[in-house]
Amino acid sequence: MEQFTIKNLYNLEETIAAPYFEGAVYPWELLPKISSFIVELGKDLSKERFTQVKENVWVAISAKVAPTAFINGPAIIDEEAEVRHCAFIRGNAIVGKGAVVGNSTELKNVILFNKVQVPHYNYVGDSILGYKAHMGAGSITSNVKSDKTLVVVKNGEEQVETGLKKFGAMLGDYVEVGCNSVLNPGTIIGRNSNIYPTSMVRGCIPAKSIFKKQGEIAGKYNR
Repeated sequence: MEQFTIKNLYNLEETIAAPYFEGAVYPWELLPKISSFIVELGKDLSKERFTQVKENVWVAISAKVAPTAFINGPAIIDEEAEVRHCAFIRGNAIVGKGAVVGNSTELKNVILFNKVQVPHYNYVGDSILGYKAHMGAGSITSNVKSDKTLVVVKNGEEQVETGLKKFGAMLGDYVEVGCNSVLNPGTIIGRNSNIYPTSMVRGCIPAKSIFKKQGEIAGKYNR
């Protein structure tokens, strides 16, 4: 599981939440504590750069938030981020610098690193998306198993019990997810990997890979 640790998935210089990752090995360890971290971080944000628009919701002055968007706290919208028409941020969300949360996209219990794009009809729940990760139109994270059992991260014969009932996906830096794909609970996608459109993804996808379908993963060469 070494390549799916925090240090191998994310550039922590590209998130306001960097201190939150200290002491953790795997990113999913952070999911239960996102809410409390946002509340503590929000208290120390610069009043010259951020406005507290309502209880436990801080929006950077340089961010653009559509009047039709809804943001429930705790939440932080970082500088130059864009929250578009009818976006629904249910709470426990950090939207990174220059990130885009698009039309009718729903966020819940997430960390979006800087420059992440979830721009068209996405659902992202109980997930962490790395720097410049992009989810194509209609792609979603499925965050609860159909039988409601706890999520186990599986990488071949390796397994890690998370103890979590709700766990969407961990996307490394620069991951590209094709349109209308579903990332099943406990999916981990390594840095610089691509997911074909309309894919159904589960388990761990190595860094610098192209996921074509379950059981067919190609490596990226000379990239």
